[in-house]
Amino acid sequence: MSRSTEGGTVSEARTRLLNTATRIFYAEGIHSVGIDRIVAEAQVTRATLYRHFASKEDLVLAYLAQADQAIRGQVAAAQASSPSADDQVRAVARSITDGIRSTGFRGCAFLNAAAEYSDPAHPIHQAVLAHRQWFLDTVTGLLAQTTETVAEAAGRHFIMLRDGAMAAGCLFDPKLISETFLNGVEGILKARTIPELTDNAASAAQS
Repeated sequence: MSRSTEGGTVSEARTRLLNTATRIFYAEGIHSVGIDRIVAEAQVTRATLYRHFASKEDLVLAYLAQADQAIRGQVAAAQASSPSADDQVRAVARSITDGIRSTGFRGCAFLNAAAEYSDPAHPIHQAVLAHRQWFLDTVTGLLAQTTETVAEAAGRHFIMLRDGAMAAGCLFDPKLISETFLNGVEGILKARTIPELTDNAASAAQS
């Protein structure tokens, strides 16, 4: 077992730091939260924080990595929920609305982080882009299984609807936003079964 520090093992201290940072970063933003507050609320010393995270930037990257893993787990559960590709897409959409309707929802952690770290070359912005590329690729892959037509445009459409729902979900009625988003996803699925619409989508993806 790891040696003890601040009332627990080293691994426990790291978990406490990351959980504390995650809670505050998501609720209040990243730039507004200082290291002193994080170590105080996690009940560790600054030395312990820097033993696990070389800088605040490293702590933010760990926060986003944890968020990434949570979303990957939700998507994997959605994919395992049904053999039907259409229903897997619906399950992914429902996992998004579950988040929108959850207590303390404050939008997308990745979009929030990108707004605070706008430099495309910054490691935190790069982490956001990597997560979003994975999500786009995953959703596009699921949509590609619903029909034989190309799915790139449909995947982008899904992501745009998701982004809008995540932004609106913390400003307006979460239930109404969730219903609107789910209806939009149904529209994407339906459009992929209509020949003239799928042909137009294929042309748009190739242009």
